[in-house]
Amino acid sequence: MNNPDSRKEQIFDSDLFSEKTELNRRLGFTEAFSIVIGRIIGSGIFRTPGPIMLLVASVSMFYGVWLLAAVATLLGAFLYAELVAMIPRSGGPYAYLKAAYPPVWTFLRGWAMFFVSETGAIAAVALVFAEYGNGLFTIFAGYSYSRVVEVIMALSIVWLITIINCFGVSLSGILQNIFSLMKIIALGTVIGICFVKGGHFTHFTDSVADIRFSWSSLLAFGAAMRYAFFAYSGWEGPTYIAEEVRNPRRNLPLSILLGILGVMLLYLAANSAYIYQLPVARIQTSKWVAVDAMKMAIGAAGGIFISIAVMLNTFGNITAQILCKARTWYAMARDGLFFKPLGKVNPKYKTPNMALLVQGIWATVLLTAAGFASQAYEIIIDFFSFTSAIFNVSTFVAVWILRRKYPHLPRPYRAWGYPVTLIIVLVIQIWFMITTLITAFVPSLLGILLTCSGLLYYYRLSLKRWLKTRFE
Repeated sequence: MNNPDSRKEQIFDSDLFSEKTELNRRLGFTEAFSIVIGRIIGSGIFRTPGPIMLLVASVSMFYGVWLLAAVATLLGAFLYAELVAMIPRSGGPYAYLKAAYPPVWTFLRGWAMFFVSETGAIAAVALVFAEYGNGLFTIFAGYSYSRVVEVIMALSIVWLITIINCFGVSLSGILQNIFSLMKIIALGTVIGICFVKGGHFTHFTDSVADIRFSWSSLLAFGAAMRYAFFAYSGWEGPTYIAEEVRNPRRNLPLSILLGILGVMLLYLAANSAYIYQLPVARIQTSKWVAVDAMKMAIGAAGGIFISIAVMLNTFGNITAQILCKARTWYAMARDGLFFKPLGKVNPKYKTPNMALLVQGIWATVLLTAAGFASQAYEIIIDFFSFTSAIFNVSTFVAVWILRRKYPHLPRPYRAWGYPVTLIIVLVIQIWFMITTLITAFVPSLLGILLTCSGLLYYYRLSLKRWLKTRFE
């Protein structure tokens, strides 16, 4: 006689590794590839070079940060490719953690994403869009509008894209294709102009500090990695909508790997273009290095062009984030690990509209709360970097766990270089976590505390019973 628990486990496993879904598979390789581009290229490449150069103070170390972040990202993508080909389910890393770990760990990852990192990133990028809109307005009108108007503009963008997503995934896919192409063209134009107009190759040997291997330089390098990792973040975007992609076992791994390779080349070229135009000391003090580089190359017209380019990039990035991240809350709620209404699908458009709307509400709360703070961009990155790294490590280790837990299940793609790939990624990530905890202790601690607050929700029924027996 079969054990009921064993039979239930078999059904669970069958559902988890199946391609069956109630969502519409309307997206192909092009849309998945566009989502990779759209999720990665946002404000990072225009905003993070300055803070990175400020920390490392030399061109060689600057390139070292970007190259190491690129290598770690690509090796991590090889591991993700095995997971997504094996488990083509919506929710991205949530689905892989669900297969490898106890439900409470999977839940905490989703809770941290919702309340700490992912909706916060939507709010931050929306604010960057509004700031550049203000800058463009100032160039033409001669004066700028208030911070209140900027926040309202950012909120409007979040809700416009949220509503668009509620009317079907096909329109969102079309938007991704359009904006991803525009991003590549815009960034390519910046690179071309910076290398053609003026510039000095002597900047590539510039340095404002002696480079010596020491504990302080190691910490500075690790702190700079926070911003480089943020600039590369989002490459796993298509895994969140796995149940809406045709032939996911092929299209998802391929789109992720090719997308990352393409962005790596663009980022290295863009940073080289900045350095060609600006000396190290100028980059260190630049909040928007791309604007300064373009102004140096072609004057005021460069400021207008780059403002439009950044607005296009951030708009496309917000579009990709809202599309992808809502699928995690949907997947969690469907499995009973999050607020139940978020697991519903609109019967007409086959989209998780409740998850989209609640995501928009929380992004509104964060945007309203953080919109008037100074240095909000860096603060947000410092806030969620350590927590995100913990769950990234858990996801990478899931490859090892699942190979032992389900050795006979088909794996259409097996991670290249495994287990060496996994070991290298874990070494880089653990070192990154240690340096982040040391150099951003308070923000990291706040992120951990907010993540752990999810335990109160997860164990709420047990807590109610305990309180009832305690005070009766």
